[in-house]
Amino acid sequence: MGNEKSALGGLEIDEKAVEITDFWLHHSASVNGSTPQQLSVFISEPSLHSTASFGNPSPLERTAKNLMLYRHPCILKYISSWHKGSKFLLATEEVKPLVQAIGTQTTLQICIGLHSILRALIFLHEKALASHNNVCSSSIYVTSEGFWKLGGLEYLCRFTELTPAYLQKTRNYRYEKAISPEEDGAKSAVLLEPTAIDQFAFGVLAEEVLRLKNNDDVPALAEFKELCKRHLQNVEPSLRTKLSSVLIHPFFTHDFITIHAFLMELPLKSELDKQEFFSNLVVQLKGFPEKIVAEQLGKLLLSRMVLLDFTAQEKLLPHVLKPKGENGDERDSSLFSLPTFKSHLVPRLLQIFCVRDASIRLLLLSHFNSFSHAFQTEELKTHILPELLVGIKDTNDLLVSTTLRALADLVPILGAAAVIGGSRGKVFTDGRPNKIPKRKESRSQVQRALGNIEVKNVPTNTNTLILDLPERPSPDGGEDGIESKSIFAEEESTWSDWETQEVSNTDINTSELALENTEIVEELQLQVNVQASENSISLSKTDKQNYTKKLIISDISELDIKHSKSVQPMKDEFDFFTDMEPVIQKTQVLHIEDVSITKNLFDMKTFNGTGEADVDDEGWGDDLNDWGAEETNELKD
Repeated sequence: MGNEKSALGGLEIDEKAVEITDFWLHHSASVNGSTPQQLSVFISEPSLHSTASFGNPSPLERTAKNLMLYRHPCILKYISSWHKGSKFLLATEEVKPLVQAIGTQTTLQICIGLHSILRALIFLHEKALASHNNVCSSSIYVTSEGFWKLGGLEYLCRFTELTPAYLQKTRNYRYEKAISPEEDGAKSAVLLEPTAIDQFAFGVLAEEVLRLKNNDDVPALAEFKELCKRHLQNVEPSLRTKLSSVLIHPFFTHDFITIHAFLMELPLKSELDKQEFFSNLVVQLKGFPEKIVAEQLGKLLLSRMVLLDFTAQEKLLPHVLKPKGENGDERDSSLFSLPTFKSHLVPRLLQIFCVRDASIRLLLLSHFNSFSHAFQTEELKTHILPELLVGIKDTNDLLVSTTLRALADLVPILGAAAVIGGSRGKVFTDGRPNKIPKRKESRSQVQRALGNIEVKNVPTNTNTLILDLPERPSPDGGEDGIESKSIFAEEESTWSDWETQEVSNTDINTSELALENTEIVEELQLQVNVQASENSISLSKTDKQNYTKKLIISDISELDIKHSKSVQPMKDEFDFFTDMEPVIQKTQVLHIEDVSITKNLFDMKTFNGTGEADVDDEGWGDDLNDWGAEETNELKD
């Protein structure tokens, strides 16, 4: 089998059979394509001994013909059928036999299932005027959503064709316990009550599947068992209760069954009925276990008719498409917890996302942020993301804009690289000015913040804490051969248009830091003898003079930075620096009297070997002696 060519393109049939009967082999299958689909495929073999007794058409061909003709929500859904060589194949919706699922079914699920089978039989009797003739567990299938579907239509015939000869011909292949007693008695009774065969068989089916269930599980269960035994299985066909009357029994009329039936028959309801139904539905559903609601109603709550109903969109879907939070808030109006949502609603949503309907897609996208986290990462990558990328190419502007918002919701989950693709680089930088560290910073962080401040040992007879704060570095960028690691250099390279203001503010902040952080100063005074590292900037005698001499520069053209590549104006550009006369303030010397301090580490002056401070007022050094003197004379004048 496998990848053999078939009437359905891309059909792949599993090798292992799900079910083997006298007439066919039941296999699971899948159709791979733009919309992957799971199917059930029934294959008839000419070698099967029972096929010959039926003649032509074969039992599977009769089943396929009846499934095409008698369509109902509670009857197995026909998809396709075809001949392949000597074999005949029938494809239906994905199902499994009831006998394989009945062991895990709850009483409420069985109740809903029997209700579905009952509705299918009423349709055949009252609308199609036909009799099924083999109602039993082997004729019932269960979908992946838990719905019971009536199959086994190989024995179905119209009332006009229901003769004793036909029943006798097929008797050996029908379920023995479901054969009504009158088939052995008066033959005229069969003709007078054509529905009696299915009535008797339904009573036997209900009794078998409910035999081990507790009578307290579902309202009126005990009374319904009595009805099945005494009335539906009555020896006299005319005394058997009609199936339409069984449908209104209290066992089938409690709230959950009513909700299920309304959703199944939604296309037949009026607008007024639908408005009233959806307005009160959330409150009603909260009265049932969420797992039962998800299993039995999950698919119906996300059906096309519900999704497109205006009242449902407003009153119901916000509570369905948003899982409950993990905090267990009682005020949360959502119907399903996250685990239940993942198990029962996510598979359905994955299918709906493949539907290329603008109204459906817009509805899903409007709630996408509420349930996107419920998908697995792999599901988002392989199913949801490709569908969203298709949506941004649509001509509908509203659909495109809504899709882009949904893609934005995927970025925190999948990452930008997975969502937008392509190579990315750091285009934007953090433009916030660096902040001077406050209290509780480590010693190394404080020293990095202080920049060029040199820490030295202070003689024990010094009672004054002196901080020499550096002025703006020299115009040529500082001392030769030394790389400055201070925050001021970083500020100049990052904020070239704010450099004067930032350096001034940083100097003031550094002074405040030294005054405020007395605990750090004391720690450094008592425990640390900091030596200048290889990469730090120490103030030599000449440096001290350079940083302490008061200079007034009358023309910025004297500075080398004026002629650097980064600020040199182009030929025809307006010179903004013509009238600017920056003034570099003299080093601030702060004196803090503290008689208890015997040793000071923050004296910015240099000391000779005798402990006396060297004082030199040469300013910028020997190169600039004459220039500094000339400037001083100008100031005096």
